Amino acid sequence: MPSQWEQVTVDCVDPARLGRWWAEALGFVIVDEDDDVLEIRRATDVLPGLLFVRNPDAKRVKNRLHLDLRPDDQEVEVERLVNMGARPVDIGQGDVSWVCLADPEGNEFCVLRSRQ
Repeated sequence: MPSQWEQVTVDCVDPARLGRWWAEALGFVIVDEDDDVLEIRRATDVLPGLLFVRNPDAKRVKNRLHLDLRPDDQEVEVERLVNMGARPVDIGQGDVSWVCLADPEGNEFCVLRSRQ
């Protein structure tokens, strides 16, 4: 039997702050938390989740793995995320249909256009 995808783990300086930021961004719920770990999921019994784990090393280079978000309205969602503390980033993407942002700890992610 193949493996089941449980979660994506994100090393970060402040798991509580970053995990809560992503929970709000995605509309997820917190399912586990202690001083060094915070886990969020779409619902308590729905996998995969995002696990934020304390790591004192600050992010230094572009992520090798990132999340792509597909909202109903790209412009409105980018504005909402920037107002929450995300910032636009240029990772050499050029002229593309998606918007590259970074979360409060600098992890890049993309906001795609709606499918419609």
